[in-house]
Amino acid sequence: MEKLTTAGLKWMMLTGVAVVIGLVGAWLMWEFNLGPFAGSNDGSTLVRYYTGEDFGLTRVLSETDFDGDGVDDYTELLNGARKDIENHPRYDGSYVDGGFPPDDVGVCTDVIWRAFREAGYNLREMVDADIAARPEAYPWITERDKNIDFRRVNVLAVFFAEYAEELTTDTSEIAEWQPGDIIIAENGNHIGMVSDRRNAEGRAYIIHNGGQPNLEEDYMKRVTPEKHFRFKGEIAKGVRF
Repeated sequence: MEKLTTAGLKWMMLTGVAVVIGLVGAWLMWEFNLGPFAGSNDGSTLVRYYTGEDFGLTRVLSETDFDGDGVDDYTELLNGARKDIENHPRYDGSYVDGGFPPDDVGVCTDVIWRAFREAGYNLREMVDADIAARPEAYPWITERDKNIDFRRVNVLAVFFAEYAEELTTDTSEIAEWQPGDIIIAENGNHIGMVSDRRNAEGRAYIIHNGGQPNLEEDYMKRVTPEKHFRFKGEIAKGVRF
């Protein structure tokens, strides 16, 4: 009887551990939008994503088509960001001679300059020119290095504060979050781009690369953005690729 009781206790303990592990695993999948919580529009996951049209929202298009290809800047920013994550770049922020890492390598800031490249802008040259023109706005930079400055979140925060419209950080104001917008989060250490996908409440997904498996996700359910920008090509310094 004692052996049965001991065996029963062990079985209960193992069952309890398995349940805890299962619950933790399910929570992690939900928190980081993985597996059944990744989001789809074809019924392949428990969670589906929506678009602005599902909430009666009007999509904001840019008045600028910088590269003159017939597609507005905001649409091309979104397209460029999505192209980047479709490459599933290996997370690596190492210094690169020439500034631009290969397309299969990247970090959060690389999503941004690649998005701008799609619209025809050379963000590396734009940022370098602004640091040269307004050194007082970047007091921590004692020597410009255009091979890395444009890949730093704090530098981009200053740049977009000057050349973009700053918008609400209240994620419940769903109409204010438009594809191609830019967010900064995690105490100024992370940057991403607003997607055209949304969750069931209308909150926008974010395209970003922090080394996580799902690079287009309902990121703002677990973080509060600190900055929200909308680039203004018509007033910005634009250097072409």
